[in-house]
Amino acid sequence: MKRKSVVWLLCCLSLCLLLPGLALADTANAVSNLADGSYTVEVELGGGTGRASITSPARLTVQGGQATARIEWDSDHYDYMKLDGQTYLPVEGAKTSTFDLPVPAFNEPIVVIADTTAMSTPHEIEYTLTFNGATVRSGSSMIFLYAVGCAVLVLAVFMLLFRRKTPAKANKKGRKK
Repeated sequence: MKRKSVVWLLCCLSLCLLLPGLALADTANAVSNLADGSYTVEVELGGGTGRASITSPARLTVQGGQATARIEWDSDHYDYMKLDGQTYLPVEGAKTSTFDLPVPAFNEPIVVIADTTAMSTPHEIEYTLTFNGATVRSGSSMIFLYAVGCAVLVLAVFMLLFRRKTPAKANKKGRKK
């Protein structure tokens, strides 16, 4: 098989490995489009004093069409959170204040209340969480596909950039001199 054909074959293979992840990102804009399983999603925190932060990407679990995000604060001073009038308590055993909250929608600010005990008296502070549906990624299977796809693409580029002349071409050029 000619080197050029091998390079094209490798490029096509890498695209086949990389495209499923892009398709997942396109269909992940609706919570209901996700199959049951574990994912990650980028989440943006808004509101408050601007000093608090959360871990992003957040772990996202989908079960029975309902998505739940694990929100992990950079502080252990949050003792509850409220979403749509429902109160959520911290996950037991976590090192920082960590909550499992339902995700009603992606790409829309969701208003939450978090009660902090870091001040002299507890205060409820209003925040917004925005879950970016385009960043939803499946667990390790997507990472593996991306890694293999990128490796194949690098191999194809390497073959293009550092290709050697075949002995037949070198002999022809040698005779012309």
